[in-house]
Amino acid sequence: MVNAFHVEREPRGARDIDGLRAEKMDRDEKIITLTIDGVEVQAREGSTILEAAREYGIEIPTLCYHEELAPFGACRFCSVEVEREGKSRIVASCIYEVEDGLVARTDSERVMRVRRRLLALLLARCPNIDLIKDMASRMGIEPQPRFKQEKEECILCRLCRLCVRACQEIVGIGAIGFAAGGINKKVVTPFERPSNVCIGCGICAYVCPAGYIKIKDVGDTRIIENWDMEFKLEKCNKCGKYFAPEAQLDYIRKKLNLPEDALQNCRECEDWSELLPEGFEKVTAPES
Repeated sequence: MVNAFHVEREPRGARDIDGLRAEKMDRDEKIITLTIDGVEVQAREGSTILEAAREYGIEIPTLCYHEELAPFGACRFCSVEVEREGKSRIVASCIYEVEDGLVARTDSERVMRVRRRLLALLLARCPNIDLIKDMASRMGIEPQPRFKQEKEECILCRLCRLCVRACQEIVGIGAIGFAAGGINKKVVTPFERPSNVCIGCGICAYVCPAGYIKIKDVGDTRIIENWDMEFKLEKCNKCGKYFAPEAQLDYIRKKLNLPEDALQNCRECEDWSELLPEGFEKVTAPES
């Protein structure tokens, strides 16, 4: 399963910062200087507070952020307090761009109040998600009577939109989306019927951090249990293993104008990097 929340990185040293500055100056790109939790940091113009913080090993928790997707700012769990000219406010660090002279605090009391309230609400909606339970435990959050637990079928989906965005932004299809609102909001196919554009690639389940989307391969068939959809799997010509849905491979061939006999062997038997352009491997999703 992909880690959809954050990537641990070592803090940059002075030599790394000098290299970053020289590299960007050569490209005539501006370097922004700001302060995060009392540490002076430098970042590329146009980057976000979250990106700058992680370059220096400063932890900001997230629930809807993924490095391969455009920042969305839905969960607000990455909120930080920023101050300029004596005025402060709470912003989402994943979408707020760095500014010269900006002061950001990732763990002020205002920020922690926001996170505690969000966790209390999520704990009511998703009491069985280990990530939510662990975060709540670390912050001393217990289930609160005023936040009624929601109906059983919703408790594994925390509405982070990672699955919907991955299908749209990475695969380029948009086979799933959200329906209804409030406590009834859920991820579905159009009109809650089997989608005629889904290729069964499994990227939705691949990025889902809660295990809400259930996909299994049984013999020569891939089954997406959430929406009762089945896809015929391609059999590798060399090893005989079923490795990917036929619809997915057809989509890749048409997208890249590959010959009909391309991608007939699994990636263990054939090096796909010679066929796929850099970065397109993400569209293939993991094999079972």
